[in-house]
Amino acid sequence: MILGLETSCDETAAAVVTADGSTLASIISSQAELHARFGGVVPELASRRHLELVVPVVQEALREAGSALDGVERIAVTRGPGLIGALLVGLSAAKGLAWARGIPLAPVDHLHGHVASLYLGDDPLEPPFTCLLASGGHTLLLDVRERGGFVVLGSTLDDAAGEAFDKGARLLGLGYPGGKAIDDLARDGDPDAFSFPVARVAGLDFSFSGLKTALLYAVRGLAEGELERRRADLAASYQRALVAALVRQLQAAREVAGHGAVAVVGGVAANSELRAALPDACFAPLDLCTDNAAMIASAGRYVEALEAPDYFELDAYASAS
Repeated sequence: MILGLETSCDETAAAVVTADGSTLASIISSQAELHARFGGVVPELASRRHLELVVPVVQEALREAGSALDGVERIAVTRGPGLIGALLVGLSAAKGLAWARGIPLAPVDHLHGHVASLYLGDDPLEPPFTCLLASGGHTLLLDVRERGGFVVLGSTLDDAAGEAFDKGARLLGLGYPGGKAIDDLARDGDPDAFSFPVARVAGLDFSFSGLKTALLYAVRGLAEGELERRRADLAASYQRALVAALVRQLQAAREVAGHGAVAVVGGVAANSELRAALPDACFAPLDLCTDNAAMIASAGRYVEALEAPDYFELDAYASAS
């Protein structure tokens, strides 16, 4: 059994996964309510909350799995990218657990974890495939030829897709997290009410800053008191443009990579319009779209695990680069 830990942002998560990809337990303690008043994640608050929650979350995951720590044969933990203070909490906890039980530790890249969410369950997706990874911190197009890694085909030049959703939600006076707020509101709006730009950039990269600016000007251009009446239309039109950019570039990446299968992972993969626009794509299960430890444990099956004392020298990293 593999015990996974994830603390890269504002979810404290632990999971127990078997070597064949069965999830015995997946516990997530979200800090969304804590950070909602600030309109986004406050790194220092996130780190302190991880310190409070990491042990109880691990205990709950083991209880749900019907196992003691003695039954765990490997620890997998997110090493980066993410908030450096938050990552260090999980990494330190993983080192302590691995050392206490005399078992190896597998350092996992958070992005690899999102892709590895597709390898869990009774019907895992097998490479090769082209993958869109869209979350609050990253928007990437990936050529996945093996379970142990991938090649980056394109990335965002500015905001990530999830970040664009969050910033758009703030402009519309909605709550945090913004992706769900916009998705819910857009169901009551007309996506053709406003014409927002879908940025065209060279190659397979993305750009969402112009779309965000267009929404800002659209909101400013409304007469006083009109925002409440047009908010749903703005949300629907903004979401339509954002999804159109993701779909267009994913289809282009599939042609470049030459794979028939496509997949979508990350928090934005939960978006209902994106799912409707890609009926033939393989999406990460809804409970594995946002940050979770099951995907980290899954990825931990395909990376080299370190024995003590080698893993004591591991450090967290904030950036994917």
